[in-house]
Amino acid sequence: MTAGSASVAAMRTDTPWSTLPVRDHLLAGAVDAAGAPVLDVVVPVHNEEKDLEPCVLRLHDHLERTFPYAFRITVADNASTDRTPQVAARLADRLPRVRSYRLEEKGRGRALRTVWSGSDAPVLAYMDVDLSTDLNALLPLVAPLISGHSDLAIGSRLARSSRVVRGSKREFVSRAYNLILRSSLAARFSDAQCGFKAIRRDVAERLLPMVEDSGWFFDTELLVLAERAGLRIHEVPVDWVDDPDSTVHIVRTATEDLKGVWRVGRALAVGALPLDRLVRPFGDDPRDRALSGVPGGLARQLVGFCAVGALSTLCCLALYSLFRLGAGPQAANGGALLVAAVANTAANRRLTFGVRGRSGAVRHQAQGLVVFAIGLALTSGSLAALSAASGSPSHSTELAVLIAANLAATVLRFLLFRAWVFPERQVRNAAAPEAAAPSAGHADTHHELGNAR
Repeated sequence: MTAGSASVAAMRTDTPWSTLPVRDHLLAGAVDAAGAPVLDVVVPVHNEEKDLEPCVLRLHDHLERTFPYAFRITVADNASTDRTPQVAARLADRLPRVRSYRLEEKGRGRALRTVWSGSDAPVLAYMDVDLSTDLNALLPLVAPLISGHSDLAIGSRLARSSRVVRGSKREFVSRAYNLILRSSLAARFSDAQCGFKAIRRDVAERLLPMVEDSGWFFDTELLVLAERAGLRIHEVPVDWVDDPDSTVHIVRTATEDLKGVWRVGRALAVGALPLDRLVRPFGDDPRDRALSGVPGGLARQLVGFCAVGALSTLCCLALYSLFRLGAGPQAANGGALLVAAVANTAANRRLTFGVRGRSGAVRHQAQGLVVFAIGLALTSGSLAALSAASGSPSHSTELAVLIAANLAATVLRFLLFRAWVFPERQVRNAAAPEAAAPSAGHADTHHELGNAR
């Protein structure tokens, strides 16, 4: 079957954004009865008239022999100028589980966004047309998504047990790029560029509207946003053989990728992305479960707060020592605490209490400054008491007193943050099941690629 590009329905915008639905295991019988495939594998192509037919035939044969669920293969032709559209149409007419789709603009990301947005399959995947990745990794790739264990899955050529055959130039570029992602965007996934990925449709419906890139950086941006939102990304070690006839322009692609890294890094730094739209309902995470004698979420928050607090204390002491070179102890302490307090509030807001985005940031900082004032009174009072007791204490004695006072202020700061500054997390968790309820009405709403024949 062949789908016309003009009739693709846009990604729906009436989805409740507060939470993602709970991850459930997909039931094969229920999905098949509805007439929709469980898996839609997209093969994006541009001028691939030579490789397209053997690729699709091989993929179709593999899925028919090994995949236990209903499937579909969608050839996404993005602005080919050779006979690729005719080859794709012929395959769609010949094989009932294959369809073709034509876009008039280039861009792998654009092709994936368009087809995934219109697919009715609950699990969406894609692979490069050269089939460099061994197809035996396809079922392990999508199984965690079908079972409800994970939100996205990627093939990794850089995992310890992966077996890869490629030239030194591509090996260097790939490892250098992933090193840049780890150092600049704090990415924890191992391989952003392997053309072998899958995503659950309910996640794609909320994540794709946030992804801006329409080219090769699409994969990286998708993964970074998913990881920052706390979604689970499953990695599969793959066997991979480089295609010597690949038409990818390494230098141009690397340049565009670096521009994308800068854009996404800047957006994350200023909180411009509404990643709170991608949270799971309260209770989906086992860490949300009540522990005997421990309030929900307390253990996790204590760990995050202690880590942030330790760094803040070191920062404060370093700033105090620096300011002390040109100011008295009270002024140095006040300046150090003020700078450290702003950074501490921002870090705890994001890392400890899980608040994302700009909403409420100014109010949180204002409340944080009140907490800072209380800490300032405590530490400054300790310094005043020290001066009154010993006259001219040494610098090391001042630091020792400040450490003790800061520890006491830290305990008080945590209690105030948890009960007063950031109570929204508990409120949102309590309301999440109610917010997720309307989404059930949309669960069976599918988007057709339209004009199928």
